Amino acid sequence: MITTILSNNSQLFPHTLFLAGIPGLHAAHIRISLPFCFIFFVVVTGNGVLLFLILTECSLHQPMFFFLAMLSFVDLVLSLSTLPKMLAIFWFGATAISSHFCLSQIFFIHAFSAMESGVLVAMALDRFVTICNPLHYGIILTPIVVAKIGGLVVLRGVGLTISFPSLAHRLPYCGSHTIAYTYCEHMAVVKLACGATTVDNLYAFVVAIFLGVGDVTFIAYSYGQIVRTVIHFPSPEAHATAGSTCTAHVCVILFFYGPGFLFVVMQRFGPHTVSAAKVILANLYLLFPPALDPIVYGVKTKQIRDRLFKILSPKQIDPT
Repeated sequence: MITTILSNNSQLFPHTLFLAGIPGLHAAHIRISLPFCFIFFVVVTGNGVLLFLILTECSLHQPMFFFLAMLSFVDLVLSLSTLPKMLAIFWFGATAISSHFCLSQIFFIHAFSAMESGVLVAMALDRFVTICNPLHYGIILTPIVVAKIGGLVVLRGVGLTISFPSLAHRLPYCGSHTIAYTYCEHMAVVKLACGATTVDNLYAFVVAIFLGVGDVTFIAYSYGQIVRTVIHFPSPEAHATAGSTCTAHVCVILFFYGPGFLFVVMQRFGPHTVSAAKVILANLYLLFPPALDPIVYGVKTKQIRDRLFKILSPKQIDPT
């Protein structure tokens, strides 16, 4: 689909680009790859286990866990679209990347990052209804409503970012073909162009503001209403229960928007040169949340812990 959309201007976009890796640390790429391998293992294992538990356990077929399954799937796609190529750069110096793969990577990174933000909004809505309107939870978040929210998250993510590859592809590239990162990010590719990039910069800025500010505002409003409701709970035990219900989601929000905010600030307002710190932060922005999300939910969510322990614990054999 991406290739078809971009076929008209193929003479302008280089057939092969190159990923620079981490500037100044090329000699240490093998050592740097070790934590990346560990992160890859955690991402695939953790999110794979979460998806398996949610899909196979009927008691987890609830809106909260449906959104969590979506989050795990998005995290898997984000990691699988970037980490294997990073490891190939670190291990084999395989810096070359084809134009089609680069443009596809731009789409997957931005579309699924937008979907992740949308899933976090949906999870905030779920927490809001759970705490502020528990008696009507089943009436408000019916399976049909939950499915529509999930579809909207996907359509919004794709609709807002499908233009990124075509916008980058239409530009002339007459200078360096080396991208100063370990993956193809839209603005990093656009910076290689020798033509006017005003449209690209403006559209990327509008999308970032719409997703970042808009989604964070909705989440903040939801938690503001939750705090107002919790304050009026009659007992400390009720406060603790409400806090436990939201802790995992709050941690995941910080993991996603924290590095993302720093990365956007460095991209927009930092020095033009790309440092090792900027590249490492760009990697953490994509890899940190997918690795930590399943751990946080596995530790903080009782239903998931119980189901996992039930599977892992040995069956008791009756000696008689």
